[in-house]
Amino acid sequence: MKRRLQPKLTLIGAGPGDPDLITVKGIKALKVANVVLYDALVNTDILKYAPQAIHVFVGKRRGHHRYSQDEINQMIIDSAFNYGNIVRLKGGDPFIFGRGSEEIDYAEKFGLDIEVVPGITSSISVPGNLGVPLTKRGVSESFWVVTGTTSNQKLSKDVYLAAQSTATVVILMGMSKLTQIVTLFKQQNKGGRPVAIIQNGTTINEKFGIGTIDSIVGIVEAKKLASPAIIVIGDVVKESSRLRTIQENFVSLESAQYSNN
Repeated sequence: MKRRLQPKLTLIGAGPGDPDLITVKGIKALKVANVVLYDALVNTDILKYAPQAIHVFVGKRRGHHRYSQDEINQMIIDSAFNYGNIVRLKGGDPFIFGRGSEEIDYAEKFGLDIEVVPGITSSISVPGNLGVPLTKRGVSESFWVVTGTTSNQKLSKDVYLAAQSTATVVILMGMSKLTQIVTLFKQQNKGGRPVAIIQNGTTINEKFGIGTIDSIVGIVEAKKLASPAIIVIGDVVKESSRLRTIQENFVSLESAQYSNN
């Protein structure tokens, strides 16, 4: 007699990009998964922890969705009932703009056993990896984490409020709205506010640019920065000795090349 499968969904945060930044608990869950549905921001090196599982890419990028969210929801259910133990693997933390709660809500309707393994969110770890503290005594008492682009492809209204604050502002999914973001901060007389933009943070393909609200658009163009990237706005950007050293060396190199020409 065939044993009845126990449908289970484990929602795992894969961390910001460096495969070593997934949690031990996440690795343990992957080792017993039968199916792994993974997103575009997941480092595929992490899939080595689940060699026994079926791997299905269900990632979404701006302007290109492999599957709609409704289709992904249905794949979760179908996979769980057909294979038993499935993992939904998401970049960063699944509850920070990851639609993890939506997928859990849908799965609960079908009676799936559900487990959540939190992940290291990119909003904190990517700046931290470059030595940028989102809070520092005497510099920043708090920080905002805001999505730059809402589900209707508009700039989040919270960015308007964040621009009025003295807090550090971290904007995810905001590169397509960078010009609008800069305009908002300029309207608050914050043209000199430091900005760091970090692309592919914590990975071997990491790139970044630092400047101010007044200069950052030009820096992004010069360095050809693009999504996926995190925008950090605030005086804490100046607190990173690593960023200062890299930037000073870059400026010195540019000056030397200019002199030689």
